[in-house]
Amino acid sequence: MDNSKTVFRSLENAVQAAFGESAVILRSDSIPGGDINDAYRVTLSGGQKIFVKANRVRNLNFFLTEAEGLEALGATRKIKVPEVLGYGIDERRGCSFLAMEYIESAPRTEAYWERFGHQLAELHRAECGLFVDPKDAKQKYGFSEDNYIGAGPQKNDPSERWIEFYRECRLLPQIRRAERYLDLSVRRKADRLLDHLDSYLREPEFPSLLHGDLWSGNMMCGRGGSAWIIDPAAYVGDFEADLAMTQLFGSLPGMFYSAYSEINPIDREGYPERRKLYDLYYLLNHLNLFGAGYLGSVVEIINRFAG
Repeated sequence: MDNSKTVFRSLENAVQAAFGESAVILRSDSIPGGDINDAYRVTLSGGQKIFVKANRVRNLNFFLTEAEGLEALGATRKIKVPEVLGYGIDERRGCSFLAMEYIESAPRTEAYWERFGHQLAELHRAECGLFVDPKDAKQKYGFSEDNYIGAGPQKNDPSERWIEFYRECRLLPQIRRAERYLDLSVRRKADRLLDHLDSYLREPEFPSLLHGDLWSGNMMCGRGGSAWIIDPAAYVGDFEADLAMTQLFGSLPGMFYSAYSEINPIDREGYPERRKLYDLYYLLNHLNLFGAGYLGSVVEIINRFAG
């Protein structure tokens, strides 16, 4: 049964649609670590385990869009993502939920990083036109719907040009939300940066389906050393934006980047500078979500390009 577009009225309904009418929830164990959602390992009567996220009823759209991103990434068949089992509003529990395949984590090995690098590069080179606007092939960047990066709204209006998309759907909305933190001088510099973005970014050779929030906490090693990615903020863009996020809070091992470059070469001369502008989006989002602790890093990058 295809549950990808069904909004279930309870977790039990979703479980039974996925595992059969005899399936019963035996226990639910809280899993720590989530900043936005509550998370649970749920054990079923047949011995299966599933992973369930829960949030307030009004935040169901968090899960609708996450499911859409997981399904897009999974459709490429280039890298592993958890299977979506169902989502909906559980009236008895008073929450919205997303039920997914449960991934048993395993220690990361040296082979994991090489495998992950290869598979992420293959993802970035996969055909992705259908994820933006299937009716208009000219619209190369964006996504079929708006979604979220963490709890922050993420605009995905389709665009023919990457730099235009990055200006209008990434930096501009975040800068507007951050105005309470930015003094007049910094806001003027930010405007100059937006006006001259073409001077600093490139139009990529091809669009790529991105995870969109690819920090180390959204990568997993499964049984057998398999690479998995979770919690996407998916859209179609320049693959360098994904790479930048893997380095923002501490780079991954060098083997990962070497393996990645074997399949999708990284521009060693231009990327390090462009990376700072991709960092700016993620740092602005953190500023808007978590407060002034990220202000210094945001201002430093704005000054670097428009000071």
